Amino acid sequence: MKICVYTIALNEEQFVERWIESAKDADALYVLDTGSSDNTVNLLKKYGVNVQIQKILPWRFDVARNKALEMIPKDFDVCISLDMDEVLLPDWREALERVWQKDITTRLRYIYNWRLSDDNKPIVSFYCDKIHSRFGYKWTHPVHEVLTRQDDKEKFALSDDVIINHYPDNNKSRGSYLPLLEMSVLEDPQDDRNMHYLGREYMYYGKWKQAIETLKKHLSLERATWKDERAASMRFIGRCYKNLGNIEEAYSWFDKAIKEAPYLRDGYIEKALLDYENKNYISVVKEVLEALTINNKSNSYINETFSFNETPYDLLSIAFYYLDMYDLSLLFINKALEINPNDDRLKNNKKIIEEKVV
Repeated sequence: MKICVYTIALNEEQFVERWIESAKDADALYVLDTGSSDNTVNLLKKYGVNVQIQKILPWRFDVARNKALEMIPKDFDVCISLDMDEVLLPDWREALERVWQKDITTRLRYIYNWRLSDDNKPIVSFYCDKIHSRFGYKWTHPVHEVLTRQDDKEKFALSDDVIINHYPDNNKSRGSYLPLLEMSVLEDPQDDRNMHYLGREYMYYGKWKQAIETLKKHLSLERATWKDERAASMRFIGRCYKNLGNIEEAYSWFDKAIKEAPYLRDGYIEKALLDYENKNYISVVKEVLEALTINNKSNSYINETFSFNETPYDLLSIAFYYLDMYDLSLLFINKALEINPNDDRLKNNKKIIEEKVV
């Protein structure tokens, strides 16, 4: 098989050498530079990467990625879309070749570690699917772009041994995302995924009423059938109502999220966080203990870090403290510290609790 890695780039000089090193087992590397003003292009050429330069105006991620895909010669079998802030972990090629059936497989699902801890342990992981056959695919949507199959002959393979880590540049602006998402929804108002993303983006900007309206539209769409994402929209609506001061509606939507996807911790923990803010400590205990009965973590992008980090145990410790159950409070603060031993607030809480334990 002939395998290539391709991407788009804009002022990525800090990532170039790491990106090339991680992808070196590919047969060729292709980059569409969209107007870098730093040393990105020179570095890529220095290491023999195939580079073209083209500004995309008006900017759309799908157009840029399709231009990059057009750079790849027709004799390649497999194309790996790997952004400059992403890293293929070693032995990826052998793992890919084990599961990819030539002339049968058209796309691969693999492990994508979207967020990692300071010591490089996965915090948010899910299956991603941006490894694909050379023909039959195009990128669609101005932002949060996706690969779209152009016929009905899509055939997935799955590998837990092909792993990509994401190391984002947090200095890069997301300012273009909101207008591009608005454009995307205008272009396809029935697309459930982008309606959800747009509502979420309004929430990030504190546009609570617009977020509520948009997320309710998402829930009303015929194609909005994935329960994990529906439950996320419900939780986000609850957050918005909380920020608007409508606590009753917030609780109502958190309850809807739990009912929609009772197999996810997120709804329970989100409701427990609201209980904590409202000093409903008995309810905190009830919701968190229910959440802790769920041990399976979803392999999708619908992953809240607070559901599987120290937060559940932290909440239990605080709740039991205010319920004058200090032994249990100490038990759970110790569990929280096992997960996050360097947190100063947790360590200080432990000292306070220990003073109460006889």
